Amino acid sequence: MNPLVLDTNIALDLFVFQDPATAPLRDALERTPGEWIATAAMREELARVLAYPQIARRLMVQARPAQAVLDAFDRSVRLVPDAPKAAYTCKDADDQKFIDLAAEHRAILVSKDDAVLCMARRLARVGVHVCREWRPTHAP
Repeated sequence: MNPLVLDTNIALDLFVFQDPATAPLRDALERTPGEWIATAAMREELARVLAYPQIARRLMVQARPAQAVLDAFDRSVRLVPDAPKAAYTCKDADDQKFIDLAAEHRAILVSKDDAVLCMARRLARVGVHVCREWRPTHAP
């Protein structure tokens, strides 16, 4: 399988919202640990988002501390160094780190962010497959 880069919203779908659409992705990550690559900055972003009031309330209802989500993230990802700036720039500066990492590793980039999705054709030129939802057909 190509390495995966998952944006923060996909991580929230996996670990906070338990979105049924992420079930195939969750299964794939359990079968092949280390395929999801991330940077320390991506983890820091997730930690920051977990403190947002609407997310914190959701975690409180689940009786789940934010640290449990971060622990699940840590078990699921392979941390890698920050990537150099990619050939293409995202309109949303917060998303650039995901694009840079995906381009550096010719990864599958999973995102629901319109600013990322609209770059799919350009990123394909540098070996990045961008998708809204990961499916087993994305594996080699």
